Amino acid sequence: MKIPQMIAAEFRRLTASPMSIVALIALMCVPVLYGGLYLWANQNPYANLNRIPAAIVVDDTGATVDGKTVNYGDDVAQQLIDDGSFQWHRVASGSAASGVDDSKYDFSITFPKDFSSALASASGTDPHRAVVTLTTNDTNSYLASTIGTQAAEKIRTSIVKQVNEQAAKQFLLGLADIRSNLVTAADGAGKLVDGSATAQSGASQLADGTAQLSSGSQELATKLGQLASGAQQVSDGAAKVATGNQQLAAKANDAAAAAAQIAAAAPAAQQDLLARLQAAGATQAQLDQVKAVLGDLDTKVQAGNNQIQGAVGEINQLASGAGQVADGASQVASGSQQAAAGAGQLASGASTAATGAAQLRDGLTTLHDGTVQLSDGLKSGVDRIPDNSPALQKKQASTIADPVNLKNDSITSAGTYGAGLAPFFVALAGWIGIYALFLIVKPVSRRAITALHSPVKITLAGWLTPGLLGAIQMVGLFAIVAGALGFRIDNPLGMYGLMGLASVTFAAIILALNVWLGSVGQFLGLVLMVLQLVTAGGTFPWQTLPGPLAALHHVLPMSYAVDGIRQLMYGGNPATAWADAGVLGLWLLIALLVSAIGVTRMTHFRTLRDLRPSLIG
Repeated sequence: MKIPQMIAAEFRRLTASPMSIVALIALMCVPVLYGGLYLWANQNPYANLNRIPAAIVVDDTGATVDGKTVNYGDDVAQQLIDDGSFQWHRVASGSAASGVDDSKYDFSITFPKDFSSALASASGTDPHRAVVTLTTNDTNSYLASTIGTQAAEKIRTSIVKQVNEQAAKQFLLGLADIRSNLVTAADGAGKLVDGSATAQSGASQLADGTAQLSSGSQELATKLGQLASGAQQVSDGAAKVATGNQQLAAKANDAAAAAAQIAAAAPAAQQDLLARLQAAGATQAQLDQVKAVLGDLDTKVQAGNNQIQGAVGEINQLASGAGQVADGASQVASGSQQAAAGAGQLASGASTAATGAAQLRDGLTTLHDGTVQLSDGLKSGVDRIPDNSPALQKKQASTIADPVNLKNDSITSAGTYGAGLAPFFVALAGWIGIYALFLIVKPVSRRAITALHSPVKITLAGWLTPGLLGAIQMVGLFAIVAGALGFRIDNPLGMYGLMGLASVTFAAIILALNVWLGSVGQFLGLVLMVLQLVTAGGTFPWQTLPGPLAALHHVLPMSYAVDGIRQLMYGGNPATAWADAGVLGLWLLIALLVSAIGVTRMTHFRTLRDLRPSLIG
């Protein structure tokens, strides 16, 4: 009996009755139904998030910012409703809580009453963070809670971006005002430099002048001191002269008084002498002669008295003038002493003024240097602050608020969530389909074992029967994935080829289990499916698995089937796909060799277990 004949005999047995045909068709449809329905259900769930009911609660009472009343909670809530990413319902807090609890809403977002004031507090004296409350209930759906968490994080990011953009706008506007004020200050500093230079020049002249004044006033004080000494000597001499003149005037007055008495007594004495001479008997001639002599004498006496009186008057005037001179000389001496003292004070003040003027000159020099530095610093500050237009400031604020834009530069892309899961579920459906076929397909023909002693032919026939049926299953599943679900496939022929290789490899593995262990081997095929379900890395990366399971990922065939289908479906590395196919081919050869050894044992050594009917088929 040849291999095609053994395969045909098995097909006749599988289609011997209508019920057999129905069973075969049903089992052939298992991978199509399993893979197709699951991938259809998960074809693109993220496109239908707008069907997820979610509640929005706005308790925000608003705030006043720059004299304007704002309510950021209302604004954000309206943006969410307008965006339509979820089926938002704006309700009261009580309705939201009860709705999440009784599964009316999958989650809720709450903006508390201080939401706006908290956002506005960043520019005040009590800055604090705003709070957005996400309420979830995993009994509704764990994935819905996860999606809600991601949505809340996006909402938070959006709010942060808006707040940062507003803050950046205010900062840039303030920076522009600072630049404008710096320009004004720089202009003023330039004028201050000019003024300080003028003041410095004036202070230098003032210092030179006060130095000259100090030197001259010192010389003046010295000369006035000498003058005061000479004036005192003059005053002392004048006082002595005045005293002598007073004494002379007193003597002269005495002499004048005596002369006046003599002059006054002369006429009476003349008359008395003439009377005495007449009484003595002098003649008239003698009397006339005596009278003439006495007349001349009286004239001379009167003249001498007048001269004496005039001289005494002059002496008195001289004494009076000498007194006045003495008084004046005393006043001059006193004034010169006061002038000398004032000149000393003037010299001291001029010296102090000279020192102050020098300090003022030095201070103004320092001030001038400082104003030059201030002017240069202000000009440098103006140059460092860009003069941006309002449009550029707006663009800068937007960039500051969201400085990083994630560019998704994918080497390959699945496209949708369902397409991302497709390689895993295609490989898993292939295993399930082969496993289901072995429920009705006999691993090896007992008649062939009895009639033939060719283990290789029996093994190949036992493998090709489910292998061909598995290849047909993969055709149907491929049609669902590429046609009905419309997933993009970069290399259709390569993908189907790898699907078929995976199916026939799985058939060889389950054949080997059945040849060696019978119904127990069939059960172990189920266990092996479960083990590969968790180690293939079809959902989460295999690196997240526990250590022992991660090690199995590198051994079991489904891992390579999933990776190979990914490479071919998404347009990945062909070399990797060939390597995955090589590992599957190695598994295929090993499984067929193990099966052939088992069949050889069965053709040469029959045991009681071989004679017992299988629990499965």
